Amino acid sequence: MNAPFQPDVTSLDLLTVGTKARVLSVDWASLEESEACRLRHFGFDEGVVVEPLHLGPFGRDPIAIRVGRMTVAIRRRQACAIRVTSAA
Repeated sequence: MNAPFQPDVTSLDLLTVGTKARVLSVDWASLEESEACRLRHFGFDEGVVVEPLHLGPFGRDPIAIRVGRMTVAIRRRQACAIRVTSAA
């Protein structure tokens, strides 16, 4: 079954640099256990505000993301598993 259409929901990898968004959900099942654990330790969870800061030079990977007061780098594939909506 397809998820209901939500016009302002996108994945974190598609978010424009400098745009703040709130994490709506994380598809933990699509990530390896070690990746999921790492993202949880970084603070990725529902309701957290995130902001892409920089894109890597090759294939725009990795992506530097601000999570709270911390800046972390995650792979584009991992960012695909994170659904976000406007933080405004």
